[in-house]
Amino acid sequence: MLTEPLRDALQAALAQVNTLVLGKPQEVRLAFVALLSDGHLLIEDLPGLGKTTLAHALAATLGLGFQRVQFTSDLLPSDIVGVSVYDAQARRFEFHPGPVFAHVLLADEINRAPPRTQSALLEAMAEHQVTVDGTTHPLPEPFFVIATQNPVDLSGTYPLPDSQLDRFLLRLALGYPNEAAERALLAGADRRDLIAQAPPLLGADDVVALRAAVAGVHASDALLDYVQALLQRSRTHPGVRVGLSPRAGIALLRAARAYALVLGRGHALPEDVQALFGAVAAHRLVPDGDAGDPASLAKAILHTVPVD
Repeated sequence: MLTEPLRDALQAALAQVNTLVLGKPQEVRLAFVALLSDGHLLIEDLPGLGKTTLAHALAATLGLGFQRVQFTSDLLPSDIVGVSVYDAQARRFEFHPGPVFAHVLLADEINRAPPRTQSALLEAMAEHQVTVDGTTHPLPEPFFVIATQNPVDLSGTYPLPDSQLDRFLLRLALGYPNEAAERALLAGADRRDLIAQAPPLLGADDVVALRAAVAGVHASDALLDYVQALLQRSRTHPGVRVGLSPRAGIALLRAARAYALVLGRGHALPEDVQALFGAVAAHRLVPDGDAGDPASLAKAILHTVPVD
């Protein structure tokens, strides 16, 4: 269970990020859910809509070490994980850690790099470690990847493989701000300056404690039945070639627990699952031919499974 000071600090952190990323309260909440679920976040949208701002604001508010890697077509895996360099004086190889050795890694425009470079993050995201020249190096805890990607129909992009997409707990889009938020952005101070002045309201130990608290959020047998029904339906729904795996179900349940915690509850509800289902499921569904886009299929699956 959360202590009252930690609960208050979490709500203050949410409020601060919402003052830095204007008009996107649900998207900010989902970013916290991904972090507290010990998952990773993929943000897909057009350039200039605040993807990088959200990553910077989250890291600054949580007091976590932050690194940004700009993915390009000539980026090498060693540019991310690090490289062993021979030390002639010591007569041995010394490992020089790459930017992945941070609490929060922003993989900016991840789909502008070729698949070989994209896959350099797979072990880090799944195991919280990297292996270089046969030696395994643990990453700091907590470890959280926020990746941004441009729409795949833009030039110079490489689609993320399914195995990589599955490593992201949530995928979301920010979209254009509403009129009031856009006016505040135009009239206000530069977001970079505001983020630089934002005080850290939590720390690495607090995030670890919040992740432990997520595991203690109660999920009833009825909720487990509902999640399982969604998984089963995804595998038989018309137009779906590949449905959701058991790992996707575990991710959905873990995210629902985190969502409940962020909302101040000690138990998860079907409403939590429904609020998250599209963000958890859509990028894991593989449509069959011209059956429609994955987001529409996820919405249709959700609407066909009743809550008992």
